Formats: sequence, structure tokens, C-alpha cells
Amino acid sequence: QVQLVESGRGLVQTGASLSRTCAASVRTLSSDVMGWFRQAPGRERELVARISRSGGRTTYIDSVKGRFTISRDNAKNTVYLQMNNLKPEDAAVYYCAAGGLIEVGSAPLIDYWGQGTQVTVSS
Repeated sequence: QVQLVESGRGLVQTGASLSRTCAASVRTLSSDVMGWFRQAPGRERELVARISRSGGRTTYIDSVKGRFTISRDNAKNTVYLQMNNLKPEDAAVYYCAAGGLIEVGSAPLIDYWGQGTQVTVSS
């Protein structure tokens, strides 16, 4: 059973930075597209950023472009999300995901989800 385990601090002020780490157990993630999703209360879960299997191509939703960076280290079976200049509207539960299709504007095909970690941004 593959597990995606997320970690990272949860509370910052507006304008600060946070990072997220997602580590896979059991098997390599190098064959999976990886993504970070988020879900705020009362809203649908949305894809924030995705990264190709090799790490050579990344995609972001418009609201986080220039502020968030997704990266991966396949040797460590780990995916990262660096979040800079955080805004109150970025507050949500963040989930990492691994799958065959994760792309902005497309219905995702997800094989594994992380447990979700809270990001709170105080104004």
C-alpha cells in the first residue's frame, strides 16, 4: 500500500512563506505525475500545481503563478511545494497526489492522495 505523507508548518502571516513536503513510502513515484491540490471550507478541491514525471514541466493555476513552486526529487521519492507571499485566500487544506493524469483544466486520474495538511494565513 503506497502512502503519501505530507509535512510542513501550518500557520503564517500574510506575505510569509511556507513549504510542503510529500514523501512516498513503499515504491518510487518516478512513474507518476505529481500535483498539489487544495480545498478551502465550502469549496471544491482544486489543483494548484503539477509536475511531470521527470520534473521538466510544471503548471500552475493563475492565482499562484510567480508565488508557488513545485519540484520533485525522484531519488528521494519526494515532491515539494514552496509557497511564497502567501495571501489569506491561499488558506486551505493542501493535498499532494500521484497519478497518471494531473493537469490544469482536465479531470485528474489520481492513484494516491496524501493525508492533507492545513495552511492558515492570518491577515
